[in-house]
Amino acid sequence: MIRVRGPLEVAESDRIWFQPGLDRLAALPSDPDPRIRGFFTPDQPVFLARAPGRLDVMGGIADYSGAQVLELPLDRSAQVLAQRQAAPWCEIATRRGSRWDRFETGLDAPAATALADAAALHRRLAANPAERWAAYLLGVVQVCRRAVGTQALASLGGFRLLVDSAVPEGKGVASSAAIEVAAMSAVGASCGLVTTRTELATACQWIENHVVGAPCGIMDQITSACGLSDRLLLLRCQPGTIEGHIEVPAGYRFFGIESGIRHEVAGADYGTVRTAAFMGYRIIAEAAGLTVGRKRGEVRVEDPLWQGYLANIPLVEYQKRFEAILPSKMAGADFLERYGGITDSVTRVEPGRSYPVKSATAHPIGEQARVSRFISLLEQLPRRPEAAEELGSLMYEAHESYGACGLGSDGTDRLVALVTEAGPKNGLFGAKITGGGSGGTVAVFGAAESASVVEEIAARYRRETGRAGEVFSRSSPGAAETGVLRLAQVPWR
Repeated sequence: MIRVRGPLEVAESDRIWFQPGLDRLAALPSDPDPRIRGFFTPDQPVFLARAPGRLDVMGGIADYSGAQVLELPLDRSAQVLAQRQAAPWCEIATRRGSRWDRFETGLDAPAATALADAAALHRRLAANPAERWAAYLLGVVQVCRRAVGTQALASLGGFRLLVDSAVPEGKGVASSAAIEVAAMSAVGASCGLVTTRTELATACQWIENHVVGAPCGIMDQITSACGLSDRLLLLRCQPGTIEGHIEVPAGYRFFGIESGIRHEVAGADYGTVRTAAFMGYRIIAEAAGLTVGRKRGEVRVEDPLWQGYLANIPLVEYQKRFEAILPSKMAGADFLERYGGITDSVTRVEPGRSYPVKSATAHPIGEQARVSRFISLLEQLPRRPEAAEELGSLMYEAHESYGACGLGSDGTDRLVALVTEAGPKNGLFGAKITGGGSGGTVAVFGAAESASVVEEIAARYRRETGRAGEVFSRSSPGAAETGVLRLAQVPWR
């Protein structure tokens, strides 16, 4: 469950995670923006929640195909302050650099009816680029209003939400998931909702899929909600079962170096590769003799063999039985004519697009094999130091597989090449592109004492490219571990 605590109930070791939000709240009266100075009122408590970004160590885009993933919560977090208000009105403010963006909407009829329709809300916000950022927050409001029930809705009133995130946007470290999880924690607490950490994460994924319109898997939201500091969260995405929190062996560390190339899960590359993977599953299902039907217009496969997940197909079986029958490329129109559609509920096959079916299908099957081996090697590492280089090799293989799908970028390739060049002699063993690919951040595995080498690589990359090359090197707890801080009154009253 997501704990709600007063300031006196928070240990000093946990207070540091809330401090950015407390500092922001204390600074509001002197903010240059007059709309922000009086954003919160003294008549209602304020609920503060924070949620971290994440570093995708292994698994990445195989999450939507049911693979295991290994994720590390970062020390960069989104802080969300929420306050109820009597009026049926929603006011949202988010800090973007040195300025604040604002969004407001009514919550009474007919506005509430439009807000409750996820598809309509997505269309409304997608049509106005300046307002798209509000989709994450309005999605949270929508879910919480639905959860309180019809009877309580009339007395619920509205909300004030203030967002201040230190998770960099477009860097492939789950900035959107951090905002969703922090907002859901704070708004849910203000409404008195009781939810488990995995239910909260699932609701946030639904928001990203159906309100924001990004076809992401669940690993980002689960890590942001359920991660533990300095532990790799082991998640089996079927659909989201936490199988453990793995301690990074003493003397070793995972780093992130961002490429300065903006990554967007909603971008065409990611969506194309995801769709192509489900096309491959549909072709394999028919080749394996599985029963395929349609229900309410959606393709359904009765799958007692792999339960609908590519990651459950053993690599050897895939290579022997199915690899040869998959086309390298396939036009959407040809696929639809022969197979009718795919089982994915958040993407669709576009007739005029070409899809990399074979590479997109092979990636999650191969990645599951790599993740399984990676976990085994991590366990052996304390007594077998030579395993570090094999761990690194698995990361390099994952990186190459991303590239084969079309999800690479010149910046991430260059960073991986620089890590390879430094090599084990400098305490660096492997690197890979992360998350949805096409830019974003590179994960690096190395000795703990190699932090200076990572910084040198980032500096060299900055000199060569002029891009940011920021380094992520610290971890923090997930939102459920720190809970929600209830402030009975704003601190300047």
